[in-house]
Amino acid sequence: MPSLAINTTGLILLTILVTALIIAVIIGAVRFTQHPRNHLTPNPDVLDQARELKANGQIQDAVFLVRGETGMSHRAAVRFVRRL
Repeated sequence: MPSLAINTTGLILLTILVTALIIAVIIGAVRFTQHPRNHLTPNPDVLDQARELKANGQIQDAVFLVRGETGMSHRAAVRFVRRL
């Protein structure tokens, strides 16, 4: 019956492989957070539309518009619309 024990060389190689994988995941996460897909500042046309919606009392529609264009969270979009 074969032995299930891992020799020292195999353990070292496994440790190196797992460490390299963890480092690659960390690097990918850092790059993603530094370069988000959506811009958090909407273009001027979206700002005008959101201001108009807010002026007409359609706050939730303005929040929905800002969220859709920027990818902001609901909370951040509400704060953004309040400051318009």
